[in-house]
Amino acid sequence: MTSTLEPEPDATAVLFGARVDLARDFTRNLANQGEELGLIGPLELPRLWSRHILNCAIVAPLLRPGLVADVGSGAGLPGLVLAIVRPDVSFVLIEPMERRVAWLNDQISVLALDNVSVERARAEDARPLHRFDQVTARAVSAFRTLIPLTVPLLKPGGELVFMKGAGADAEIQAAEKAIRKHRLSNVASMTLGTGVLRDETRVIRATVD
Repeated sequence: MTSTLEPEPDATAVLFGARVDLARDFTRNLANQGEELGLIGPLELPRLWSRHILNCAIVAPLLRPGLVADVGSGAGLPGLVLAIVRPDVSFVLIEPMERRVAWLNDQISVLALDNVSVERARAEDARPLHRFDQVTARAVSAFRTLIPLTVPLLKPGGELVFMKGAGADAEIQAAEKAIRKHRLSNVASMTLGTGVLRDETRVIRATVD
């Protein structure tokens, strides 16, 4: 049985505002090509908006104008979604897999996004021209593993903004040694989208001293 794309939730227009048509175009492109390219699984279409697109868009208010790296961008979640919502922020999508890099660059071109570029690299091998104000990641690795990979990408006072699941608080506890070693402060989890989204979003935030 062929899955069909989830109807657009009411919250979509609220979260994307004037750029909702770009979000629709990206979501349609991902629905049409994502499974074939190995970007999303075969069961994701009926929940593509709620579980993936809006799940990422709800994080946009946490970003500040500046330079943001998205590590392990994959299908563009959250990097491309956030670039659509926040045209005032510059993004670098860091992704090691060639076919995913090709997809990301294609979508940047098709959607005419001028605030985002792609670097083909693993996080630990990335060589950006400038350090970042914030680093995002979604479903990449455990918090304690991400810390040493991403902290070197940040400028002093920069912030980690990682999308996590229900175990976010446990991940923070498991990362105590890495938090101390890399001098993170203001480490906390937060829940976004309550009463707005069908699936709430959990985020871990931390500042690099």
